[in-house]
Amino acid sequence: MIFSFVLLFIFQSCQQINSSDVEKNSSDVKSENPPITLIIHGGAGSIKRGYLSPEQEKAYQIKMKEAMQAGYKVLKDGGKSIDAVIETIKIMEDSPLFNSGRGAVLTHTGDVSMDASIMQGVDLNAGAVSGVKQIKNPITAARLVMDSSVHVMLSGAGADEFAKMNGLETEDNSYFITPRRLKSLKRALGKDSIMLGSKDKSHLIDDNKFGTVGCVALDQYGNISAGTSTGGMTNKKYGRIGDSPIIGAGTYADNATCGVSCTGHGEYFIRLSIARNMADLMAYKGLSLSLAAHEVIQDQLTTLGGTGGLIALDNKGNYTWEFNTPGMFRGVIVEGKKAVVEFYEKD
Repeated sequence: MIFSFVLLFIFQSCQQINSSDVEKNSSDVKSENPPITLIIHGGAGSIKRGYLSPEQEKAYQIKMKEAMQAGYKVLKDGGKSIDAVIETIKIMEDSPLFNSGRGAVLTHTGDVSMDASIMQGVDLNAGAVSGVKQIKNPITAARLVMDSSVHVMLSGAGADEFAKMNGLETEDNSYFITPRRLKSLKRALGKDSIMLGSKDKSHLIDDNKFGTVGCVALDQYGNISAGTSTGGMTNKKYGRIGDSPIIGAGTYADNATCGVSCTGHGEYFIRLSIARNMADLMAYKGLSLSLAAHEVIQDQLTTLGGTGGLIALDNKGNYTWEFNTPGMFRGVIVEGKKAVVEFYEKD
């Protein structure tokens, strides 16, 4: 028995020592009344200093803070985390800066096909849509599936029809297509050359970034919700669907552990069930939020050959982000503090 206690002490000590580098990307809240908190991401990938002009950086800063402030206002006014997530993601879906909604990347055939999912930790209820082409804000369709159907996921034309029948705003597919994404598709199809000597390197982000958007929020009632929305991958074929609309892979929320939204090469996130995997590491292995995030991204995902990242928030108000790419658009706003937005690996 004494020997067992000694081993347990050594294991816990080692775990504390190894966590020192991980904690730098996270908060540590010990309050009995966790602060309302909202965290977002706008995609991970080859986001390096110099790839964006100062004007482009400012545009991302402004839009991400606008999205966070909209969601935070819901929380501050006593609203629910699920509503805060919706309001936040809608603003990012409406912006051509991100790969979701208007500004989503194009498929091989030149149209837009979008995915989204949402989940609330209070009762594990969830909803998702995949392959939709007419819904202005796919995240609202995911919410509709959760609230107004017996299903968890609807796809394609059926999902678009369900949204129309229930009064959601729709647009012609041309609404979602932007000149920037048309150029990206042309490059992917080999119809346009990339000028390596060009001073404008923003295309390197467009072509090598998983621009999925996501949000996780904790409200004053202690409830966590998470949502994710994306246009998928440029030049995708055959109705390809990634992790974003799959509960447990790209999105997960459970009040007992955490809420997670992912961004990256979806096939790997699906194979590893990254979002649910992280929650399970906390529930069954007793890992902290930051250590669980580090294990699924830096150990499991990286070992398998995948790239990407995640944002996460637990029921104590602790938050973290983790990624194995050069950068990830990310931000957080905590009650009583200013909103923070970061882009690069060492911000």
